[in-house]
Amino acid sequence: MKTYLSRKAVSVTPYAAGEQPDDRQYVKLNTNENPYPPSPKAVEAYRQYDVSSLNLYPPLEMRALRGAIAAAERVQTENVFCGNGSDEILALCFPAFFDADGRGAAFADITYSFYPVYADLFDIPHRTVPLEEDFTLDLSKLTATDAQGLIVVNPNAPTGIGIPLPEIEAFVRANAGRVVILDEAYMPFFGQSAAPLTKKYANLLVVKTFSKGYSLAGMRCGYAVGDPALIDGLERCRDCFNSYPVDRICQAVCAAAIADGEYYARMNALVVAERERLSAELKKRGFTVLPSSANFVFARHPSAGGRAVYEALRSRGVLVRHFQKPRIDGFCRITVGSRAQNDALLAALDGAGL
Repeated sequence: MKTYLSRKAVSVTPYAAGEQPDDRQYVKLNTNENPYPPSPKAVEAYRQYDVSSLNLYPPLEMRALRGAIAAAERVQTENVFCGNGSDEILALCFPAFFDADGRGAAFADITYSFYPVYADLFDIPHRTVPLEEDFTLDLSKLTATDAQGLIVVNPNAPTGIGIPLPEIEAFVRANAGRVVILDEAYMPFFGQSAAPLTKKYANLLVVKTFSKGYSLAGMRCGYAVGDPALIDGLERCRDCFNSYPVDRICQAVCAAAIADGEYYARMNALVVAERERLSAELKKRGFTVLPSSANFVFARHPSAGGRAVYEALRSRGVLVRHFQKPRIDGFCRITVGSRAQNDALLAALDGAGL
């Protein structure tokens, strides 16, 4: 049968997101959503929004949202770029900062699996640097590549391991001649953001999201902080696709959310406390648990395979994430839920004899 798809559409392997089944009610610990509600101020901004303006396109320059982000990050508005989730921004980084006929991008072999998808979609060469045996990333090995630019997730996904800020700064400084993109999706649970370093290093772009630390995964909004020249590169590429990426309501809600730092500090502290409790409980059951600085844990049972653990939990109404990939197929990534959700997970493990 004749296909009407391009060779690219036929050949590319898309990113596989965490499952969202509707066959039953699950305790959902597979997509790293925040278990706590968004800020009351964000909810109020949503409820009070004048929907009569929805016949108009959203503000093109997003000044209110970018201004709120700039105030929270202590930078200028021209240092901020906004998009439909950090995924869109990370995708735009590939055509903005890498050449198809150049030295391409370099990133870890075990990290956010969207990166090779973006590279393939935009025909950007890429290479991977293996994590160490303990699943840490040796930044010097990334520096040793001749790639056009480097991408680091901090804390890393799916391992959850964080890199201290002094090491990150040394890494950025050592790579002053090329772009360094830091994906800080899980930084609210680590607290060592490199965003302040963007005022010192013109080669640094820090990408963040409202999905995790701000409990707004359903709004689909993210932002980047960096030198105006880097922001301009993102804007040029975005405007080749869609000049109005963040809708009016989303802009208002996210501006209200990021201004309520005190609320989110409290909520995310609860996540961190539950992360430590969950890690301890899993270790009591014999699991190996990598040291996490994120809102999830990466855990391996001493005898049962990762797929077996995933299936046992799923059959008991608890969803976790399993990656059928070399080196990590023995692990499951488990989102840190509320205390009740985490207790349900532990009870399911006990019920399965794990």
